[in-house]
Formats: sequence, C-alpha cells, structure tokens
Amino acid sequence: MLFWLAELAPEIAVLNIFRYITFRTGGAVITALLFVFLFGPRVIRSLRVRQGKGQPIRKEGPERHILQKQGTPTMGGLMILSGVTVSVLLWGNLTNPYVWVVLLLTLVYGAVGLYDDYLKVTRQSADGFRGRIKIIIETAAALVATAVIASVGEEPFSTSLAIPFFKDFMIPLGWWLFVIFGTFIIVGAGNAVNLTDGLDGLAIVPVMIAAATFGFISYVVGNALFADYLQIHFVNGTGELAIVCGALVGAGLGFLWFNAPPALIFMGDTGSLALGGALGTIAVATKHELVLAIVGGLFVLEAVSVIVQVASYKMFGKRVFRMAPLHHHFEQKGWPESTVVIRFWIIAVVLALAGLATLKLR
Repeated sequence: MLFWLAELAPEIAVLNIFRYITFRTGGAVITALLFVFLFGPRVIRSLRVRQGKGQPIRKEGPERHILQKQGTPTMGGLMILSGVTVSVLLWGNLTNPYVWVVLLLTLVYGAVGLYDDYLKVTRQSADGFRGRIKIIIETAAALVATAVIASVGEEPFSTSLAIPFFKDFMIPLGWWLFVIFGTFIIVGAGNAVNLTDGLDGLAIVPVMIAAATFGFISYVVGNALFADYLQIHFVNGTGELAIVCGALVGAGLGFLWFNAPPALIFMGDTGSLALGGALGTIAVATKHELVLAIVGGLFVLEAVSVIVQVASYKMFGKRVFRMAPLHHHFEQKGWPESTVVIRFWIIAVVLALAGLATLKLR
C-alpha cells in the first residue's frame, strides 16, 4: 500500500524511498513486531478465557510437560498471522503476484491449523483434524500455489529445478512434474515445522532464522545485478518476497516475547503449519527448493526422526529414539528444555550459514 507513495516522488522527492525493497523490508519487520507486541496481551487474555484448560498435553510425553504446561492457551499463530498480514499489505507491492501467492497460501494453511487447534481444545484431545483430510487440503492449496508460480515465469525456466553449487545447470522438470515437486516441498515444509513446534521457543527462532535467510536470498535472486554477480539465476519479481520474510521475522520476534519460557501461549498448528508453508512457497518461488532443505535442516531432522520412528516400530517392533520428534528424545535423555532449545537454535544458525554459502560456491 505504501509502495504507491513512490508514484508521488516527482512532486515530493523524499517519497522515492518507498521504491526501495530494503527500506520497506525494514518497515515490515518493525510493523509486524509492534503489531504483535501491542495486541499480543489482548489475544492471550481472550484465548485463555475462551479455551479454559488450554492446549491438551500429550499423555505419553514427558511428565514435566503435563505438570508445567497444562492450561497454556494455544492458537498463538493468530498473533503471528495478523502481524504478517497487516505488515505485508502495508509495505508490499500488491501488484506483485508472488506476494499474493505466498500470503494466501500462508493464510490457508493457518486456517487449516486453526481448525485443528479448535478441535483439540474443544475435545480436550491431542487428536484434531483427521490427518487424511488435513493433507488433502494442504496438498490442494500447495498445488494451486505452485501452478501459479509456474505460470508467472516463462518456461522452461519457470518449471526447472535449480541445483545448488552449479551456476548454469538446471533440470527441466516440465509443468506437471514441477507442480508435483513444488507441492511436496510446501506440504513437507509446513508439516516439518509443525513437528518441530514442541518446546517453548523451539520452532519460532529457527523459523525466523530461515525467514531472514530467505529474505536475503529473495532480494539477490530478484535483483538482476546481484544475481549476475553471484552467478545465480534471476527470477524477476521475487525481490518483493523480502518484505514477506521481513514480516515473518518481525512477527516472530513479537511472538517470541510471549513464547519465551515459560510460554504464555503456544503458536499451535495455526502458526506452525502457516509458517512452514510460507517458507516452502518462498523457496519454490525463488527456485531454491533444495537450499531450503539445508537452511531448514533442523525441520528436516525433526520430520525424519518421526518417519524413522514410525517405520521402525511398524516393521520391527522397535523404537530408534526414546521418543519422537527428535527434541523429545533428548528431553527423555535428561537434557533440560532450555538446553535442547538453545542447542537446536545453534544448529539452525549453522545450517542457515551453510545455505547462504551455496550462493557463492558456484
């Protein structure tokens, strides 16, 4: 919305600053942060009154969770999504199709997560939305988002897969295979972040780290000069996604104020599904899907730990981990929650740096 003020630059020169993505990204960070910070207490009070007993805690989980986290409200993702939406609408270029694709996919995934959280709270059960229906809706939304992304660019580039460390080599997937692959990335990212969200502050900080990383990637990929200098592919229009990433970082910081241990609120599936979906869609739009697996490697590890645990138990009747996802395994080994969380943050930073390194190692 404020982007349009740049049209008045010939009459008021100072308004030309609204053309710059870097300036608007900074504005998006501050706006989302202040929005969540200011309205967060009201949201928490309202959810606490409406939810009563709060989010149901897994009975098979660590006993400490049942004792300490019982009664904490969920659906904190509403705070994050509100901050992101307001910030993007205020600072983003609303004629850019990538902005709308990412924002709408994020809101759809947030709505799916919200209904899942609602069922869990009203039933006081850890079982919410039926898994099959949930995946079908997520897949349908991701299919539409990926199809739009493929249609925005020119083929065969728009439907090709970029390989990290290679400056010119791309694999042409074709329209249908690209859409299927992009859908897998988006759905996988959403559910991987969802699985990671199990301890106070555990998911939101790695999400912010990944969002900041992809904010930088979006900016350089969407800038012809920087893309040429780094010898990476140029995707016209994706620079605007830096504003979306900035909004994710700002809203995440605001939420962390209330989610820091001991958490006053959990983001729930409302937040985790939406944030993961947003990261996946940005990765597909910037053609850095494989880099997301590096930057978001922590989320990948958490998801793989669940897959391995379930497969091992069904096939051999044995558990590989004491408990899945992976963060609960370390809790069961005696690590304090703060130790698990901070060490996972460190891993997220290291992986983000590794992902950024792919931009230059070509």
